[in-house]
Amino acid sequence: MNKIWCLDNSIGESLIENKLVLPNGCFNLAIVSGNAIEVHTSKQKYEINEGFYFCSQMTNKVLVNIQPKTKVIIIQLHAWTLSFFQKYDLNNFTDSIIKIDSAELPFKVNLNSDISVLLNTINTYFEELHSINKSKNTIEKICEIIKLRNEEISVSEIGESLNVSQRLLQIKFKSATGLTIKKYIQILKFRKSVDQMVNSGLDKLKLTDVALYNQYFDQSHFIKQFKDVTKTTPKMFNSDLYFLSKKR
Repeated sequence: MNKIWCLDNSIGESLIENKLVLPNGCFNLAIVSGNAIEVHTSKQKYEINEGFYFCSQMTNKVLVNIQPKTKVIIIQLHAWTLSFFQKYDLNNFTDSIIKIDSAELPFKVNLNSDISVLLNTINTYFEELHSINKSKNTIEKICEIIKLRNEEISVSEIGESLNVSQRLLQIKFKSATGLTIKKYIQILKFRKSVDQMVNSGLDKLKLTDVALYNQYFDQSHFIKQFKDVTKTTPKMFNSDLYFLSKKR
C-alpha cells in the first residue's frame, strides 16, 4: 500500500465541486459512505453511490464533485500490487472505475471502518501475502528498477537487467497494470515534477529548473506534457483546485 487518505464532506451542507486529481501511478480502492460523488475521467462520467470501487490507472486529470454528507476513503495501491492476483488482466483497463462487492476483496472491511482499522487490516493482509511470496515478481522488479533509476531508464535496459526480452516485459506489465512501461515512467516523472512545483513554488523554482531536474528534453517538452495531462500551462496551474499532498 502506498498511501491512505480521506475526502470528508460528511458534516458538510454544500457540494464540494470541481476538485481535481492527477495521475500518480497507483491503483485506488475507494470506499464511499453517505450520499455520493461524481467522477469525470477522460473516458466517462461516473455517479458513485455508497459502496466499494476499484479505480484503474489514470492517465489524465480526474474531476471530482463530493455531495454533502459523503465521505470517501482512498486506498492507494502500488502499481505492482494486482500482479499478485493472476486472474486480473488489465490490458485495456485505464481511466476507468468499477463497483465491486466487498466479498470480492481479499481482506474484510466495511463501509464505516476507521482509517486506523483499515490500515491495520490491509497491512496485515499484504504482510502475510509477502511472507508467502518472498521472491519479488517481475512487475514489482520492474517498478523497483524504475524507482532506483529515478524514472530514467529504457525498456531495453530493464530487459537487460532482468534478463527478459522487451516484448515479454511489455506484455506482462500491460496485463498487470493497463499501462505500457514507457507510459508508467512518464506518469511518475510528471507527478514528481508537479509535486516539486507545488512544494517549491514557481517563484522559487523556474520552469526550466523543474524540466531539467526531472530530465525532460527541455522546458517546451515539459510544458507540452503538462498541458496534455492538465489541459493548462504550468504558470496557469492552480494547485488549490487539486487534491495534492503538500509534502511527499
